[in-house]
Amino acid sequence: MRCLAPMLLTLTMAIAPVARAQDDHVYTSDLVTRWGKGVTPDNAWQSYPRPQLQRQQWRNLNGLWDYAITNPAVGRPARMDGQILVPFPVESRLSRVARKLTPEQRLWYRRSFTVPADWAGQGIMLNFGAVDYAAQVMVNGAIVGGHKGGFDAFGFDITDYLKPGANELMVQVADPNSAGTQPRGKQSLAPSGIWYTAVSGIWQTVWIEPVPKLHIADVRATPDIDRGVVEVDVALSNWAGDTDAVRLTASSGGKLVASTILRGNRHATLAIPDAHLWSPDDPFLYDLKAELIDVRDPYAGLVDRDRQAYDARFTVGEARRYAAAQPVGAPRDTVRTYFAMRKISLGPGPVRGQPVLLLNNKPLFHNGTLDQGWWPDGLLTPPSEEAMKSDLLFLKKAGFNMVRKHIKVEPARYYYDADHLGMMIWQDMPSGGGEDQFVAGTSQGQAIFPSTTMADHIHELSRMIGGLRGFPSIVMWVVNNEGWGQFDSATLARTVKGLDPSRLVDANSGWMDVAPGTSDVFDIHSYEDKPNVPARHADRAIVLGEYGGVGLPVRGHLWKPGTSLWSYQVAGGDGDYLTRYRRKMAEVIRQAREHGLSAAVYTQTSDVEDEINGLLTYDRAQSKATPEALADIAAPLFRTASTAE
Repeated sequence: MRCLAPMLLTLTMAIAPVARAQDDHVYTSDLVTRWGKGVTPDNAWQSYPRPQLQRQQWRNLNGLWDYAITNPAVGRPARMDGQILVPFPVESRLSRVARKLTPEQRLWYRRSFTVPADWAGQGIMLNFGAVDYAAQVMVNGAIVGGHKGGFDAFGFDITDYLKPGANELMVQVADPNSAGTQPRGKQSLAPSGIWYTAVSGIWQTVWIEPVPKLHIADVRATPDIDRGVVEVDVALSNWAGDTDAVRLTASSGGKLVASTILRGNRHATLAIPDAHLWSPDDPFLYDLKAELIDVRDPYAGLVDRDRQAYDARFTVGEARRYAAAQPVGAPRDTVRTYFAMRKISLGPGPVRGQPVLLLNNKPLFHNGTLDQGWWPDGLLTPPSEEAMKSDLLFLKKAGFNMVRKHIKVEPARYYYDADHLGMMIWQDMPSGGGEDQFVAGTSQGQAIFPSTTMADHIHELSRMIGGLRGFPSIVMWVVNNEGWGQFDSATLARTVKGLDPSRLVDANSGWMDVAPGTSDVFDIHSYEDKPNVPARHADRAIVLGEYGGVGLPVRGHLWKPGTSLWSYQVAGGDGDYLTRYRRKMAEVIRQAREHGLSAAVYTQTSDVEDEINGLLTYDRAQSKATPEALADIAAPLFRTASTAE
């Protein structure tokens, strides 16, 4: 969301911002959500953090850690500055620190942990949901690994670094934030308007789990409703021997649907007869269990056994032999996941010659909101899963069936909840680049970066897709937003389509449309009183990637009372707010009926810091219109699709 014609609103309020004694403290406001008020070290984010690859045994490491902020020359802090509540970023109120981390400083975390006695003999994985931005991890003083990238999960095998009893875990973090070019979304070291408080350090759950030396690393399930099957790839943590196999079991309501055995690091096709399709109105999910097992050698007794086994690799014959193989003993590793039978594609709609978005081969209008995913008390980290889920519940009740997750990646539980509630997701890649690398609406070329910067961006893009592709609620990847750090857009779009051909790609949301042959949609942003009409395209769906932006300040629920607030338009009160919203939505409905518009993304779910464009206040305590009224206004969108022009 970029400033086209912003309107600044200055309000004088009775409550002044809280003064801070230390210069490095971050402004945190008095605004706290009802969930944030209940956060304690004992209950901070206790849900299993990886719902698409869940193991029964694990231990949560969230809670109070020691922390310190130092200069980069310090090899290890001589003393710590205090305690921080993980997984909330160091700048946030809920972290109990609320201090700024500059690009020249380093943030240190320290805690001790013990490995449960009944995990003896197994390998131990240390996992991080996300750390912003560059992390170096040490166990008992030894470096176990490093990671660069602020939005994706990562982990290390720490088995060889452990000792009996208490173990010391330290994490060092560096974050250039808005002084750098790395993907960071809307974070800024000088927040104002549409740019928000910078976030650094651990901001998602940390946990350990026991695994065998060879274990299941990834299960990728891709539905094909036209053929009535689900394609499943199972990747192990290392190469597999001839007797290392995986048993897949798909079920529904505890009843077996399909099962097979495959060699480790192989592909399988499971038939799903009379598939129950997933949709926003009926978010039906199938359970899938993957077990790493031993099987009797499928090639035992064959003449020239080794040559025959080698020649059979990645063939139908190999698949048949393993499907008939005899299991031996108990499973060595078991993970549980799920999948949905659903399809997102393009096809004919109500207007001849203008393709539309299809779900399960039928037109479905995507009525969505721009969703920043920020919170007044936790910043990037929602105060709890319940809080995060509450946004989805409100939007469903208000008649929305889609969320554009705007240049942020959420904790995995968010997508799990969207899968189960029936909310489609357009997932943005977080933007990067510096101010001079933000392409303008009048630009005739894209940004220029060093090769290493481009490689880092592509690496993070591929990790985002790899980490999230298992969630059926995600139906669209959005590669670039309004030219912010946009480079070689067509190549990036082709890369995304190659990584995940099962979903659609929005190469350029708003502004520079430089990838018409690689983008599935033509996407414009329009914050006029009545949104503009996207030009028709014979080979792409047309969408309003952003529109709306009606602001309404709500006394007692503002981030910085007494300062300038930011909005595209400002309503004069509750009645005027609903009138403006109704006028914009009426135009969306007209465009869907007369022009074949496929989707519209209203700005935005909630207020965020200085922005007052939200349907909800920043603390989610009050909605600016009832969800019933919003749903009633949007209802004609789902009754317009029948007659052709």
